[in-house]
Amino acid sequence: MEATEDDERGRRRPGLLAPALANLALGVPAIVPLYLTYWLLTDYLPSDCDAFASTPQLSNCDYHTLDHAPVLMFLLALTGLMLLLTLLAVDVLGPRRRAEPRPGRWLAMATLVPVPFVVLLCLAKT
Repeated sequence: MEATEDDERGRRRPGLLAPALANLALGVPAIVPLYLTYWLLTDYLPSDCDAFASTPQLSNCDYHTLDHAPVLMFLLALTGLMLLLTLLAVDVLGPRRRAEPRPGRWLAMATLVPVPFVVLLCLAKT
């Protein structure tokens, strides 16, 4: 059930409840690619590994990060593509197919997709 309100002509206008709930629901499976992106930016990129060092014992490197990197990058590409296709279907193609009067509200509510990940990240940091 979508919240509606009357406009100046007395017609019913659709509210933001349905787009907000849909995008929050998309945010739950989006936790996977968002976490993989977070790992890539916080663990992999700032690592001080010198892969071509003459003696690997002298470099201060976490080789587990290097070992996991190709698999996690592949998973990021796969889940990220699936997320983008889902967002395209829900926030762009869906409102156009239904001939929504204001399809931009679906795109505006797409900013709520990372909210579940940010909440979990904040809970993990405490």
